[in-house]
Amino acid sequence: MTATLTRFVAQPPPRDVQDALERLRHLGDVARIAVMPDVHLAEGVCVGTVVATRTLLLPAAVGGDIGCGMATVACDVEVEVLADPRTAAAVLVGLQRAIPALRHPGSPGEHPLPPALADRPLSAPSLQSEQRRTAGLQLGTLGRGNHFIEMQADDDGRLWLMVHSGSRAIGTAIRDHHDAVAEPIGAGLRGLVADSPAGAAYLADVQWALDYAAESRAHMVTRAAEVFKRCFHGHVCMDTWISCHHNFVRREQHGDEALWVHRKGAVSAREGELGIVPGSMGTPSYHTCGRGEASGLCSSAHGAGRVLGRGEARRQIRAADVVAQMGGVWFDHRAADALRDEAPAAYKDIGAVMRAQRELTRVVRRLRPVLSFKAV
Repeated sequence: MTATLTRFVAQPPPRDVQDALERLRHLGDVARIAVMPDVHLAEGVCVGTVVATRTLLLPAAVGGDIGCGMATVACDVEVEVLADPRTAAAVLVGLQRAIPALRHPGSPGEHPLPPALADRPLSAPSLQSEQRRTAGLQLGTLGRGNHFIEMQADDDGRLWLMVHSGSRAIGTAIRDHHDAVAEPIGAGLRGLVADSPAGAAYLADVQWALDYAAESRAHMVTRAAEVFKRCFHGHVCMDTWISCHHNFVRREQHGDEALWVHRKGAVSAREGELGIVPGSMGTPSYHTCGRGEASGLCSSAHGAGRVLGRGEARRQIRAADVVAQMGGVWFDHRAADALRDEAPAAYKDIGAVMRAQRELTRVVRRLRPVLSFKAV
């Protein structure tokens, strides 16, 4: 039986994306698919796809950066504190020193995992070895690519911090291990029977990665808050905290069916559920509230979504274009060449994405970028 497929897109996706969705739609255990407006091609399953299955878990439908997601929190200061170039420069330098892209073995200092994570072994010796070797070391590191820390202003002029990061190397190791032991199910994908020891092991490891990613983002917020206090005497207000994952799987009830809902580049948007939809560098981001739309599997877009692949973006976009597109946003201009594949022009129009998902979410707050930090 062919799965139900519902699209929330401003315009038909490219042919390669449509072909990937059709292949997925014809897999026997897939019950429903919801396509988010930020959908774009990726290995295995497209980013921006929500896949609901009846009995199988599909590691490729979650992806390798398990638990990748967002955290945001308001500060007790107005955006004017970043009007001074010297203050903005001090914040950028402070973030660079406090929050590395990654740590290499032998990095100074102790990097233990919190007991709540260290006391939970993963399901295989190889994963436990990776856990011991890299998980503590990389906790609180930002990563590269589309991960970022951004200072933003809401319409009232209040300053907000937003962090986007995930589970670092351990998430990819979990995906690779479980995908290798899964059974081929067609379309180049592999599946695990959820109600089996292998399925239970995958779910337990996914939950560990989700908790790790959330802890890592919280750690970065703490370090960023120290920078703010030092640079402009600002503090974060934890009662404003919003957090969400956009790469995960869980059991959910949809209508009269209990399904395994995989979100790869999609946010849970149940009725009244707060979410975060970031734009690209230099474009607005949004805090949202879910509408619980059944046809969308109670989900929403996780961001702007790429319109240019990384290689294509590097070929088409110059360093000078990055600087021009980032007008009005503080960032390290020395990194402009390295950031060509992250320029706003490499991403879809976030406004069009938000309009395409009006059935899925309502906007709670719009934020404009003021300072952007990406590790390169």
